[in-house]
Amino acid sequence: MGKFVIRKTNTGIKFDLKAGNGEVIATSEVYSSEESCRTGIASVQKNAPVAAVEDQTVEGFASEKHPKFEMYTDKAGEFRFRLKATNGQIIAVSEGYKAKAGCVNGIESVKKNAPDAPVEEV
Repeated sequence: MGKFVIRKTNTGIKFDLKAGNGEVIATSEVYSSEESCRTGIASVQKNAPVAAVEDQTVEGFASEKHPKFEMYTDKAGEFRFRLKATNGQIIAVSEGYKAKAGCVNGIESVKKNAPDAPVEEV
């Protein structure tokens, strides 16, 4: 079972969505308050299960409506995803994956874990 972990940084507060094995599968931007961080978590919980996947790694990909997961390759050639809310704001991002299959699994893990994940503070 996954969980959201809220933690303070030098510049604010952010969350990680962790899988049952403790691996971070998605992380947030840095928020200025805990309240806005919790609002971000609620947005991930609401949007992730219904978000379409837009695979930007293929030529001529189909553009999807928000909310959506955008799968893309970064400058280092790794696969990543970002979850965008209905308003187009990025609400969670992944780390880099060497293989596309790993990125796809990460998206599926967010869809599965986020809706019911408890929230912990560190």
